[in-house]
Amino acid sequence: MIDDTAPPATRHTAKPSNSAGRCYLILLGLTIALLGGVFVTLMARSFLRAKAMRQWPEVACVILTSEVEERRHDENSATEYRQDLSYGYEWQGVAHTSDRLSLRGSPWSSKRALVEERVASYPIGQRTTCWVNPADVNFATLKPDSLAPGYSIWFPALFVVGGLGITFRAIFLKKT
Repeated sequence: MIDDTAPPATRHTAKPSNSAGRCYLILLGLTIALLGGVFVTLMARSFLRAKAMRQWPEVACVILTSEVEERRHDENSATEYRQDLSYGYEWQGVAHTSDRLSLRGSPWSSKRALVEERVASYPIGQRTTCWVNPADVNFATLKPDSLAPGYSIWFPALFVVGGLGITFRAIFLKKT
């Protein structure tokens, strides 16, 4: 604020403090970078797990059961469906069974037709290939996880770079 009544030699302008704005930008930048970092970590973990699954030995297996399973939590909820699947395989001369379509098992869906398509793709008696975890031979899947998180990791990485850029600018660049 300029004091017009004072002589020119005693006039002064008060500079507003910008430390609150800087703190806000620093916190905003760090928050954005942290959230991006969380997603980068989760996607990297998924990618590395999927890549490791591709190293598991492939073993011949046969579908033992494949049918539609349904559930209903209560009378007001919709019916959900999933593929009830089991298959047998042999590892080092010992017979094993598994019920996992993927790492997370068979997903539930509200669409019966979708689940019936899955059931049709694995009919009883079909011979196929499964991936066996060498660390736990009782754990096998018919489909390894997707490598897609590794190809998409660049997107949350943009948030890390952008958040750190905001923080860097708030800390080191002074307004003229």
